[in-house]
Amino acid sequence: MFRTLPLSLTARRAGRLHLRALLGHLLVTGGCGFIGANLVRRVAARGLARTIRVVDDESLGSRDAIAGAGAEFVPGDIRDADLLRRALRGVDAVVHLAADTRVIDSIADPARNFDVNVVGTFRLLGLMREAGVPRLVNASTGGAILGEAPPPVHEDMPPRPASPYGAAKAAAEAYCSAFAQSYGLHAVSLRFSNVYGPLSFHKGSVVAAFMRRILDDAPLVVYGDGSQTRDYVFVEDLCDGIVAAMTAGAAGTFQLGSGSGTTLTALIERIAAVTGPAHRPRVRHEPFRAGEIRHTWTDVTKARERLGWTPRTALPDGLARTWAWFREQGAHGAAPAPK
Repeated sequence: MFRTLPLSLTARRAGRLHLRALLGHLLVTGGCGFIGANLVRRVAARGLARTIRVVDDESLGSRDAIAGAGAEFVPGDIRDADLLRRALRGVDAVVHLAADTRVIDSIADPARNFDVNVVGTFRLLGLMREAGVPRLVNASTGGAILGEAPPPVHEDMPPRPASPYGAAKAAAEAYCSAFAQSYGLHAVSLRFSNVYGPLSFHKGSVVAAFMRRILDDAPLVVYGDGSQTRDYVFVEDLCDGIVAAMTAGAAGTFQLGSGSGTTLTALIERIAAVTGPAHRPRVRHEPFRAGEIRHTWTDVTKARERLGWTPRTALPDGLARTWAWFREQGAHGAAPAPK
């Protein structure tokens, strides 16, 4: 039997989210990863859940990232049905973040990506139905599902995945929709833009990768000419969007991003502005890679109107906070326990 640890309810008011209710007994899959650890710490610090349980195989994160948050940690893989069945006991809601998230890796090994992202999600849905768990927030992605679509992208665009990762996430969204309509599950799929922020030291995304290389005095590798465009959203804003999705009563699919596009060249210039002359980045260009989208950013109107969510952190401010955290860790650091 798993032991559920109570959170310290030093519950500050939830501020700008204006929450309608606590989240009850919450399960977070992938809760030791970058987004998961930020979410667990944010929910715990605000006293938004009665208990938090985390399932993670620690392949892309460490239980150290949630130390001090009062969460129960359950080591394991979401494809393990027995483990999931036990982890779902007594749970009121699930945030499903566990995934194989790397586009290029999915091209090299599509079978593994399918197994983790589609089979793992399907297994979770089935066991949630079996256990009577009523609410799910499923982490999805925008650009990889929609392919090379004219930005800003929105929820009504047809999926045209450009990689196995995008195809797997589209399938997971479809199964969430099917379980919602067939079995009454309250399911929300959130299409994340490029997320950045503290606790991302081992993250493979561009901001984290660039900051690690700057700390190592290594050149930044740009695939293509730097004109490719992405939407960058700060992790605290994203976590607020996840909580809003669990409390707003809405269902379906929502884009979460900044609502604007930034070229890779402009991103490097903004990073250079926060790292300063002592850490001025050097850039090495290599050819574009197959399966990657050239231009994408999001229209967040639906999330603003139906979830009451708006991103608050401007890119320069978020980059400054992220760089400060990376500097604190050092070139080979790890996420510290919450203070």
